[in-house]
Amino acid sequence: MTATPLAILDNIDHLADAFRLSPKEVAPHIAKLEQQEDYYFALRYLTSYRGSTATFNAYRREVERILQWLWLVQGASLKHVRREDIEQFMEFCISPPKHWIGTKNVARFKSQQGLRLANPEWRPFVCPSNKALGTKGLVSEYCPSQKAIQSSFAILSSFFNFLIQEEFISANPVALVRQKSRFIQSSQNQPPVRRISNYQWDEVIRVAQVLASKNPEQHERTLFILNCLLGMYLRISELVSDERSTPVMGDFRTDQDRNWWFHVVGKGNKSRIITVSNGMLEALQRYRLSLGLQALPFPGETTPLIPKIHGHGPVTSTRQIRNLVQMCFDGAYANLVALGQADEATELKAATVHWLRHTGISEDVKIRPREHVKEDAGHTSMATTDKYIDSELRERHASAIHKKIVRSP
Repeated sequence: MTATPLAILDNIDHLADAFRLSPKEVAPHIAKLEQQEDYYFALRYLTSYRGSTATFNAYRREVERILQWLWLVQGASLKHVRREDIEQFMEFCISPPKHWIGTKNVARFKSQQGLRLANPEWRPFVCPSNKALGTKGLVSEYCPSQKAIQSSFAILSSFFNFLIQEEFISANPVALVRQKSRFIQSSQNQPPVRRISNYQWDEVIRVAQVLASKNPEQHERTLFILNCLLGMYLRISELVSDERSTPVMGDFRTDQDRNWWFHVVGKGNKSRIITVSNGMLEALQRYRLSLGLQALPFPGETTPLIPKIHGHGPVTSTRQIRNLVQMCFDGAYANLVALGQADEATELKAATVHWLRHTGISEDVKIRPREHVKEDAGHTSMATTDKYIDSELRERHASAIHKKIVRSP
């Protein structure tokens, strides 16, 4: 039985600077020289993604897993990884030992008396609770999705390409895996876009409106957040402050025709401008008036777009936003159950914040030019936007709905 792993890669703010220090200096706590070098180059790689918290976390997860596997299971290092090792590693990730699997997301490290100590509850793999069914996570039910396996291949390939560029290794073992279909299933069907229905959205926004009427100081902000997520297709990360940017009221700007646009720095550190509809402008005005501000922003205004309720400055954690949206989802779920709409309510149990972005895009491609939706959504290609067009599936189903199985005599 392999040892229970402890986290080795902390948050970006607590990692040593591998571009100024030697392997021994960044990893004095690691005894073996080869593992020191593994850790050193892992830090150099991850530092390249410090501009996006979500990307950094995803890449750190995969790098951490392969280092843990190499050190604790194989007793090897990155220099010795071959094609067959990657295949074994992927099989390991699909079915890891139970003591490598957790049932909840926890912090990797904890601060204690000025020191960063590995959290003994952390695990490389997690089987969380099922939101839709209301059940707790079970280690025995861990099963990575096809998307997760595909992401693992992509990130590991990127990592090994980086090691080649750093002249640490000579070949990419991930690229040499010829039968990735052993691990990734192919499908001729496009996966459905996860979204909520218009009926569900009406109930969610109604819950937010009631909360705002009862406690405007706190929940006018909640109502505005929901409008931003659906009305402007914002990602949750685009509402919070990080080291790349801080969303401010001055990001709402007019052009020479007095049309309003929202300027945002999004995924991949790419800036874009988003059309602000009349409905979204009204939501902004209501929100600003609730904060004691004039109805519309002035050029260069630095008031945080989403300020903290307690304290000063902008919200810096996506978790706070998730909790607010989840509260509205839960309230809508309870209301729908009370109205006897069990099916609609059950779908809401599985919904996440990102579904609101999908919902907004899905609705707009029905009535707006695809090119306009593509630009507002920040999609790199039209193919991504086209995934939100579900008319083909509706027509396909309509053509078969009256098909007979048993012919009349």
